[in-house]
Parts: sequence; structure tokens; C-alpha cells
Amino acid sequence: MDLNKWCNLKSEPSLKHLTEAGFGVPKEKQRVPVQELVKAHIESFDQAVTDGLCRVVEAILPMEFMYKGDRISLSFVEAIIHTPAVSKGGISSDLRVFPAECRGRRCTYRGKLVADVSWSINGVPKGIIKQSLGNVPIMVKSKLCNLHGLSPKELIEHHEEAEEMGGYFIVNGIEKVIRLLIMPRRNYPIAVSRPKFKSRGQGYTQYAISMRCVRGEHTAINMNLHYLDNGTVMVNFIYRKELFFLPLGFALKALVDFSDYQIYQELIKGREENSFYKSCVSEMLRMVMDQGCMTKAKVLNYLGERFRVKLNLPDWFTHEQCAHFLLDECLCIHLKSDVEKFYMLCLMTRKLFSFAKQECMEENPDSLMFQEVLTPGQLYLMFLKEKMAGWLVSVKLSLDKRSQRVGGLTADSMTKLFNTGTDLTRAFEYLLATGNLQSKTGLGMLQDTGLCVVADKLNFIRYLSHFRCVHRGAAFAKMRTTSVRKLLPESWGFLCPVHTPDGEPCGLMNHLTAHCEIVAPMHPTTTLPALLCSLGVTAVDGSPGQPYSDCYPVILDGAMIGWVEKEVAPSVIESLRRFKVEKNSLVPRPLSVHDTLSHGEARPEPRPGQTGAYCFAFCFLHPSNVCLCSGVSERGHLRGRLFPHSMLSVVAEFIPFSDHNQSPRNMYQCQMSKQTMGFPLHSYQERSDNKLYRLQTPQSPLVRPAMYDHYDIDNYPIGTNAIVAVISYTGYDMEDAMIVNKSSWERGFAHGSVYKTDLIDLSDKVKGDDSIVFGVKPGDPKVMDRLDADGLPFIGSTLTYGDPYYSYINLNTGQSYVTFYKYQESCIVDNIKVCSNDTGTGRFKRICITARIPRNPTIGDKFASRHGQKGILSRLWPAEDMPFTESGMCPDILFNPHGFPSRMTIGMLIESMAGKSAALHGLCHDATPFKFSEESSALEHFGEMLKAAGYNYYGTERLYSGISGLELEADIFIGVVYYQRLRHMVSDKFQVRTTGARDKVTNQPLGGRNIQGGIRFGEMERDALLAHGTSFLLHDRLFNCSDRSVAQVCMDCGSLLSPLLEKPPPYWSNTRHRKTICLLCNKSDSIETVSVPYVFRYFVAELAAMNIKIKLDVK
Repeated sequence: MDLNKWCNLKSEPSLKHLTEAGFGVPKEKQRVPVQELVKAHIESFDQAVTDGLCRVVEAILPMEFMYKGDRISLSFVEAIIHTPAVSKGGISSDLRVFPAECRGRRCTYRGKLVADVSWSINGVPKGIIKQSLGNVPIMVKSKLCNLHGLSPKELIEHHEEAEEMGGYFIVNGIEKVIRLLIMPRRNYPIAVSRPKFKSRGQGYTQYAISMRCVRGEHTAINMNLHYLDNGTVMVNFIYRKELFFLPLGFALKALVDFSDYQIYQELIKGREENSFYKSCVSEMLRMVMDQGCMTKAKVLNYLGERFRVKLNLPDWFTHEQCAHFLLDECLCIHLKSDVEKFYMLCLMTRKLFSFAKQECMEENPDSLMFQEVLTPGQLYLMFLKEKMAGWLVSVKLSLDKRSQRVGGLTADSMTKLFNTGTDLTRAFEYLLATGNLQSKTGLGMLQDTGLCVVADKLNFIRYLSHFRCVHRGAAFAKMRTTSVRKLLPESWGFLCPVHTPDGEPCGLMNHLTAHCEIVAPMHPTTTLPALLCSLGVTAVDGSPGQPYSDCYPVILDGAMIGWVEKEVAPSVIESLRRFKVEKNSLVPRPLSVHDTLSHGEARPEPRPGQTGAYCFAFCFLHPSNVCLCSGVSERGHLRGRLFPHSMLSVVAEFIPFSDHNQSPRNMYQCQMSKQTMGFPLHSYQERSDNKLYRLQTPQSPLVRPAMYDHYDIDNYPIGTNAIVAVISYTGYDMEDAMIVNKSSWERGFAHGSVYKTDLIDLSDKVKGDDSIVFGVKPGDPKVMDRLDADGLPFIGSTLTYGDPYYSYINLNTGQSYVTFYKYQESCIVDNIKVCSNDTGTGRFKRICITARIPRNPTIGDKFASRHGQKGILSRLWPAEDMPFTESGMCPDILFNPHGFPSRMTIGMLIESMAGKSAALHGLCHDATPFKFSEESSALEHFGEMLKAAGYNYYGTERLYSGISGLELEADIFIGVVYYQRLRHMVSDKFQVRTTGARDKVTNQPLGGRNIQGGIRFGEMERDALLAHGTSFLLHDRLFNCSDRSVAQVCMDCGSLLSPLLEKPPPYWSNTRHRKTICLLCNKSDSIETVSVPYVFRYFVAELAAMNIKIKLDVK
């Protein structure tokens, strides 16, 4: 991790770059801090498709099966993913495909996965076949992306942003991000106590040691050791989503060919005095003897026989081979050799007994110390491995189906057979498009939904926060306990305490701090065991100088390396840390050295009645460990410094003077800055997103934190400087409403527009007819000269409801069809893109029409300052009636003073004074939190500056009433505050209905804004009208305007169903009048007409179908 980048930060923000020469000319290089925000995503993907892909190919086991008496074996030799290119048969000058094209054409940015598959018959190799396994999505700006390493100028030529960050996938034209998920730390035994473990079987207790074992190619499996109340231990593991149990004794004997006494000696190391423990160990070994399993071979035979039915292995595998497969795939899979697994299981058993006997503390799985981050590359790789293994299975099934047709196996017939295997294209696109994981093994994860999110380009800040967000997992959202959501002290500097949503995902969806980095690359640790032994660690099978009870076990990457004596441990740890700091090549930089000793002294033994942590020293190194830039003392001088604001996330760092605000207001602001209408991108003409917002008159804030300039947010501004007076004027500003000066509004204050894109595909509209293209029949009266000769609207023309939108024509018949614009809001046609199909051979059948809808602020639109003070625009007040200052200045916004006392957003008051002094002196003020203190207060600093400019020290002024012209009695606080316009607009929310669609069954009005539905008048609203005694109004809402219907009822028998019209008279008859007759009474004079709700008639009919009769007592 490079600490220098945090050393040379500009301490003060500045406005100079707004007037630099050469504005609009792309820079030589992209801005590094902005690019580093997505580093974890890109690095992890790069690793997955290079080194990771090789590991996956090695790890996939050969597929072996019988075919017509021969043993066939299929296995992967090599695999490679190509950069995105035009498919074969395509006509193109440049064969590369770029992301902008995929967005515009609504297709997926993907490259071809090609594998070398070797096949053999009865162990004789028959050759290698190169086979395409389909297309897999490629992350933008990764090594496989065609944009990799391009300069800003070249990026702009390829229709991208100059500061394009990448880190996402494009699926069906939509940008998708794989979420960073928090997982249990890999290869580390955690002591957990869960009461629900007791329900796993008879004799189970709540004590367990849990371990998530992860291989080099990130295949994971969860394994637990359970303590039973009779003193024995059960190993449990999950294989293909099923839970299996295995007594510990069988596992240990199956792993090593030791005598029972040797196993017993290893298990009791360090606990030789404990007679209870010794009896438990011998009991566990006795259980194995009782089953007649004396030797390793017999135990393996016993296990293979029991588990074979679940493992789907070929018939010719012996029981022993099945048992070996089980041990390789399910027990401590991160370790290569069985002996290492044996020593690890022994250590876990010792820890479990210490835990069960309350000699060591329970570990908190919610603590950052026991967690790691699952990066996009890891998920991608795990999924790729499973789907590649699935491809081999699909080839086998395909051969079984076609065995009659295939005949003998030759290279040609195998190539044909391989082409029938299920390719990976659909599976990957489904995973990224929906975020749902379809997997037989579950990949060792707790959730299978919500793995991907759309990278909204609502504004730049929202877009950027998708890449810094870490989620605890969907499984925890349903939990009743709140312990998962707590902010723990050890997450200081790693997770932001402010930037988490309020409501349901609170505390589960966190954001990384700006200084926190995720370590994606793998570092080899092969040299460390030798180094440790030279520092004084005794090897695992050696015997240390002290008794085992005076030694700590040493663990590296989930493998037990040996023992270190208590006296030697502090010096070993000190040496490792020294090597690490001095960047010694023996010790990788991200190595984390932990000890359970305090400050290098040997820890006192826990007194009776006290519990401590289970003592062992361990070194730990793996990717996606989270690492923090911090001060590292190196030969006397400090490198890299931690700022007080480095505990905040990127988004929280943009809040000015956040240390002066009440904490929840900062939380609200983090949410609201992500809903602001801003300037999300510069390439509006190139984009075809469903919805884009644009602020017409953005400004650079006069008061801003230093980090605002560090990330160069002025490229993507999100608001406007406004003159705000804090005054209760007119009463239109009650309850968080605000008044805006009408003249400011006319000058363009917070004006904006929305870009909406429609993709029109004629092959979807008229299926199966290839002769239909866009076009217009000459002289068609429906078109009214509103459409061009190609049947599309003119660019820049205004469309209103009912105007011709586009027209298409049948080339065979010459018949043309016009579609009309169906939205109520009028819009301007901004641009039209003509798209083709994947091969480039399509006719003129697909277009994207982007329309621009002007959205200037209206009454009811939402605004907010940068301090969580949101309000809606209640009136556009004429400038002549606004209060004005002595110099004749009118404020843009009137803010109600009642918004301050209970919310305590003092930061906004300071910002107002700072903004005012900045405007007067032509400065730009630094609003980084923790700059001011009790000794040097912000009020003094900005007060003196205002005083120097000839204004009141406290930021107040005398105002004159705009109505009477008289001076107002009170001094009014007035200054410059940066205001944001939020995306919640009345135009998107209002709902109106006179008559409209009704439900087919109940005849009641439908709900929903899109179909002109009504708003539900529910039970609580009914109660309110009852309480007011307005019964006619109630009758009108619930009856006349809902489902009033007229029905016939028989007065005698009270039936709603029996009155029916009599048969129609013959056509020659004179009597045309048909009477209603009750079928039960055979009378027509007892029938009356009543008004009842239609749903009641439906209810009566449903009851009659269940043989229940309803009688109405009509008076």
C-alpha cells in the first residue's frame, strides 16, 4: 500500500482550477484518487482472469464415466478468456467491441472463454480439443477490457468519460456492480456459541468451533466442530447444500496412519493435567474401535461405504477412493496434505474443549477481526469453476442421451458432442442481470440473492458510493437481533460510522472509509515457515524445550506450523513486525501478525472465574483482507499520517463542518447527496440510460472540505450557491417548507431536465415478419408532416400527448402504421440512435429515442442543504415582496428558523457565515471537519472575516419588509449556503383520477399511478370520516365512487341470486316487456331493486358455491 498519496494532500481547497488555461482539453493522465476508488474491483477481477483461471483449471477434477464398456475421462488442460470482439461472420472495420456500443445497443460486454479439453479412453490419451465454452462478461477497464490503459483523450474518442473508472459489468446495456460482501475470515477457527446448535441432534450443546475453509481458487466450505454433552466431538460440514456429521475419531484416524496412542498424545498436548479431557479423548478413540475400525485402511473403507451414495462417483471407485475424495473435498480443504489437516483438527479440538469449559472467551463473528471481504473477482472465479465443472457433466449427459447415434468415439464425434454442452453465457448473464446465484453447491455462501446492484448514474456521488459499499449479507437483514448492526470500536478507520442508511439496512450496508484499501492480490507465504523456525519456533512434530502448556501454537494461513515458547513469543512477533515495516522481501507487506499477548509481555494466566482469549500466535495473510493506511514509525520519522476525518467514507467527507452537526443529520445528508440532481456525466449525447438527470446551472461550492478537490468533484457538480435568509416570513415556510425568490427562479436557479430513453425494436412488436422497417408512406395524413422520411421524429422537435411518435411500414404491402406519443408531459427529442443486431446484418428495425423533459422547480419539489435539512418549495414569491437588505439584495431562499433548534445543524450556520465571507473576499473556504476547536472557534474565525469586510460579526443584517418597506425589528441571519435539488419531483409523484380502469372481479377502481388508478381510501381514513360525522361523504367514497351496482332482490325469500329475467318472448309476439321472476317463489310482484356494492354480490355468489345461503332482510 502506497502511503505517500496521503502525504501530499492540498490542505486548502481553491477556485483557481475553474479559470485555468486550456479548459476542455483532456489531461495527459486520469486522476489517480478517483481511479483508486474502484481499485479493489478491478484488481480482483484481473487476478481472477489471469492467475485465478489457471488455478481453476488445475482444481477441476477430471470427469470419468463408462461408455459402452470403456472408461472415458474428460479434463481441462488450459483456459483463456479473450477480449470482447465482434462474433464470427460479423462485418466490421474494427473487430474490437467497446463498452459504449454495448450500452447503446443494450447488449452485454463479454469475451469468449476458450478451453483446451483433453479426453482419454481407458487411460490412453486421445488428444486435446479446443472448445469455446460460451461468452463471459468482462469488467470495464480490467486487463481484458479494450479500454485498458487508454488516455483520457482516447477514452473520449471511444465515447467514454475522460475520468472513466470502470469496475462494473455491462449486461443488457445496464451497468451492474458485484457487491462487496462481508464473509467470515478464511481458514481461522472461531469459537461461537449458538443456542440453535442444540437442535442439531441429541446431546448437542451450544458450543462449536466454526471455520470457513477456502482454497487458492476461492472454493469455500463451512466446517464446524460441535461439542456434545457426553464429552465427544462431532465434525459437521456442508456438501452440495446438505449437512453431514462425522465423529471426530473417524476423521482423525482416516487422515493419518498413527497408532491410537500417538493420536491421543497429539490431542492432549498442553492439557496433560486435565483428567476429564483425557477420558473424553480416549472415549472418542474407543468409539472408532467399537465399529471394528483398527487401521486407517479399515476406517477409510467404513467411511467410503457410508458416504458413497451422496458423492456421485463412478462405480469402479473403491470405498477407500470414495473416502479420500470425501476428505479432500470436505475437511479443511485449504490444506494440501492429510497430516496438516490432522494437526489442524487437533488444535481445533483443544480450542473447543477450552471454550466448552469456559477457559477461553467466545469470539464475536461480527467483529472486523473475524471478517474478510468477498471481492467481485472471487465470486466470479467461484462461479466460473462451478459452471466449467457443470459443462463436463452436461457433456457426459449429452453422450448418454445420444449413445445410439454417436457410435464410436472419434475426434470429430467428440467435437460435435462438446458443442452440445451447456455454454456459460446464459448462466453468467443471469447472475449479473438479477443478482441471483443458481448453484448446486451454494459456493459456501449464506445468500443466493442480491449479489449485484445497478450502478445508478443519478449523480456522481451515488455512482461512486456503489464501489465503496460493503454489505453484511441478505441473511442478516431478516434476523431479529440487532447485535449484527452494532458499530464496534475495532471498525474505526475501516468502516464509516456515519455513512449507513437509516431503516431496514441500517448497520448492514456500510461504506469503507476513504483511506481503507482492500488487498486483492495473493502473496506467497512459502518462505515464512523456514523464517519462523529460524526465529525460534519449534516444528509441529518436534518437541519444544518447555512443556506444551507453556507454549503457544503458531498458525500460518490456517495451517499449524509449530509451537513457540511463552518467553520467546514476544521477540518472534517483534522480529516479524520489524521485517514487515522494513519491507523485507521475506515478509509480505499485508501480513497481519496477531498475538494474544498484551504489549509483548507474557500474558498472566486467567484467574479462576475469569476468562481470557484462547492463546495462540498466528500469522495471517490472504487477499481481500482490509488494510488501513496508518502511521508506521520507520527509523524515527512517521510516514503517512492519519487525519481525524480519515474515519469517514468518501461521501461523508464531502459534508462541510460535519463535526458541528448532530450525528443523524450527517447520516441523512449521506443519503440525500446520493439523490441529488447533478451532473452525473459529460457524454449525454452518447448515453442511452433509461433515465438521466441534469442540473442546468450547477456551481462550485464556496465552502467545501479539502477532499472535495482531492476527488475533483467540480467535474460533476451537484448544487448551487444560494443566498439564504433565516426568517419566518408569511407562514408559507412552516414545517420545513421554503420560499424561493421568483426572480432567482426566472434567472435559472436550480433549473434541470430529465433524459428518458425508449428502445423501440420492431422485431419484438411484429414477430416473425422481416419485411417491416421504419418508414413513412408518402402523403400519409396521420403523420401531419411531424415525422421525417425515415418514419422518426425530427431532432429538436417538441412532442406532446397524441403527436405521431414513429411510423413503420410493411415493404411487401406498402401499408404504414403510426404510433403516437402516449405520455402527458411534453418533451423535446434530444437524439436518436440507430442500432443493429450482434452480427451487423440487421435491417432498419431498432432505434433508441432519447427525449429531454424540462423540469424547472415547481411548488412541491424537494431541496436540501448539505446538512440533512430537507424542505420543499412552497411558494415562488415575487421579488418585489421579498425582504431586502440595506444594500438592496434579495435572498434566493427563505429558511424557517424553527428548523435549527431541535436539529442542531450548527454546521449550516457556520457554512452560511463562511459562504458570505468567501463571497465578499473572493475566497474558497476549507470546511474539513475537526479544523476548529474550542480554542480556535469557527465563529471567531469567520466573524473576524465578516467584520473585515464591513459586515456584522455574527452574520446578521437589518432587513426591510418587501411589503411595507419598513425595517424589520429583528436582526436576520443571512449568508451563502450551497443548496442541492433532489430528484423527488411533484411531476413524478402526483396522481389524479376521474374515471378509469376497474378490477375485472370486484369492479372496484384499480390502484397505481401508471394506469391512472385511484388512491386507496382505507380503514383508517374511514375512521377519520366517521369521527367527523360526515356520513354522506363516507357513503360517496366507499360506495358511489367505488363499486355501486343495482341488483334485484326477492322480498319474500331474501335472495339476491334467484331473481332472473324471464325467457325472451318469440319475435312475432306483441309483448316486448320481460318481467323479472324469482325462481324460488315463482312470483314477479315481490321483486325490488336495491343498490349494493358489486363486491357484495360477488361474495354472495362465492358463498353459494360453497353451499351457504345468504338472506337479505329488505324493509
